[in-house]
Amino acid sequence: MSATSHPTLVLHNAHIATIAGDIGYGIVSNGYIAISDGTILEVGHSSELEDQAPEAQVIDLKGRLVTPGLIDCHTHLVYAGSRAQEFDMRLRGASYEDISRAGGGIISTVAATRHATESELVESALQRVDRLIAEGVTSIEIKSGYGLDLDTERKMLRTARRLGVERPIRVRTTFLGAHAVPDSSNADAYIDDVCIPTMIELAGEGLIDAVDGFCESIGFSPAQIERLFEKARTLGLPVKLHAEQLSALGGSFLAARFKALSADHLEYATDDDIRALKEAGTVATLLPGAFYFLKETKKPPVEALRRAGVPMAVATDSNPGSSPMTSILLAMNMAATLFDLTPEEALRGVTVNAAQALSLIHCGRIQSGFAADLAVWDTDDPAELTYRIGDASLFMRIFEGKPC
Repeated sequence: MSATSHPTLVLHNAHIATIAGDIGYGIVSNGYIAISDGTILEVGHSSELEDQAPEAQVIDLKGRLVTPGLIDCHTHLVYAGSRAQEFDMRLRGASYEDISRAGGGIISTVAATRHATESELVESALQRVDRLIAEGVTSIEIKSGYGLDLDTERKMLRTARRLGVERPIRVRTTFLGAHAVPDSSNADAYIDDVCIPTMIELAGEGLIDAVDGFCESIGFSPAQIERLFEKARTLGLPVKLHAEQLSALGGSFLAARFKALSADHLEYATDDDIRALKEAGTVATLLPGAFYFLKETKKPPVEALRRAGVPMAVATDSNPGSSPMTSILLAMNMAATLFDLTPEEALRGVTVNAAQALSLIHCGRIQSGFAADLAVWDTDDPAELTYRIGDASLFMRIFEGKPC
């Protein structure tokens, strides 16, 4: 260890999946990680470990696996109400589109969320956050979009910010005002008269880290989303997009034009879409929970994304209507069993690629200078995290250099 470094925490005798290279787990066997001030100082072999600073806490991990802290890069964790009745309707034959057009779906959650207080939203969302924390998650993205008016969108984003204060977890907020068209509204008028002004107001309050939209036949057209994205660009806000989940509407190409951080779902993405995403440096975020829950049959073009070298992230899409799931480990297993990702791809999907999807440039890897966000597991095989169906045992979670 460098004589100039002053670690406050040293983990040693660890099996480390650094995810530091472009491919592979980047395994360091019998390794150590030296940490100071929330940052990784060094990673190396325990045999090379010199005397630590006397004040350093030293933890012998006894051969356990260490990975970067997991990242859930697409969630809708803040909401009120339940849509279990719609689940029953869907099992009886109603489609997602049928329910939405009948006034259910997103709009029913909007009504419940508008009625809830900020404290009630915090209380319910913390339960979901705690389940993710228990699975080694150290960073999450949380979208608004169940308000569709200024006051409720503000309430949702304020709630998301509070979650990062109430719990040791990094939160990135996304404005999803273009999630649905409110009752009795015209989509064009809503985008121009409500959604864009709300985004401008909340960006000025520092509540928005990125901007998203639902580009679908039951949501918003590419032309409508384009107007939103143009304004986001003038505000200096990065964008991402729900694209090609239910149909080929051109959302992926739109996302690529704006160099979106990510395009999410992508079941109907074409080869042209994939080439555009690659050229734009946009991450493809796969959401197997929604695919499973909605009983979809059209899979995202994983092999084409793989061949093109488009980074693939994996996320829970935790939401009340199409993916009521709060297990990132289950999302990893589903990505493998339903979409044919390898365990290595699944782990990269919730670490380095998920970090890229949120522009968290110092997260998602275990290497010098990166955030000391780590997960320690009661196994020495990284494939176990994907192989087991949501039950890999977390031994310890470290956030910003502190065990918690």
